[in-house]
Amino acid sequence: MIAEQLEKAVNEGIRQIGQVAILTDVLGSPFGLCHLDDQDSIESLEIHRGPATAREISTWAADGHYRFTKGELSLKDGWLLLLSDIHELRQALDLLYPASVGLWLAEQAGELDVEHLRDKLNRQTGMYKFAKNISDAGAQKLVQKVCGPSNCCVKDIRWQIDAETPLEESEASRYNGIVGDTEKAIPLFCREACNHFVAEARKASKAEFEAAAKD
Repeated sequence: MIAEQLEKAVNEGIRQIGQVAILTDVLGSPFGLCHLDDQDSIESLEIHRGPATAREISTWAADGHYRFTKGELSLKDGWLLLLSDIHELRQALDLLYPASVGLWLAEQAGELDVEHLRDKLNRQTGMYKFAKNISDAGAQKLVQKVCGPSNCCVKDIRWQIDAETPLEESEASRYNGIVGDTEKAIPLFCREACNHFVAEARKASKAEFEAAAKD
């Protein structure tokens, strides 16, 4: 079902997701993927066939650091994935940006399931259970410190602090999940705070506790 809907979207002109260009009829293959910056130099790229290589491409940045979230604005360039059918295209996109095609289709259908921050933090265990003690003000500041393009995350945040407390206006809360200025893209949606955010919330909660203890 998702593959068929993806094929329909591509046929209707969708050509991008995150930092990835979606190509059609490229070098004898019906579909291909490359970094947005490489669209004008296809012939010089390192060619891979099939979706499997997308896992490695999405895991490590060009400088060698681990990309803790696939929404990080650090996808390496220099590669071309040639894909034999729509199912391989979907598999490759799911490896590059896990679940993003499905989340986009759910959002279009009005069925995007969102988990707000308090719900996420309240179910943490072990060392991360202390993250739930972060104040609303601290959480709002953390969104602006951790999320959004200026912090290398290019997802559209759909969660709030809780059901009644929206995120404050900022670059992070305004971002639409599309790299560049185009209407022919699948947006990247953030349906719940990532593990990196939870870890940072734990640190911020500890800092708040220590500051209060000094007063």
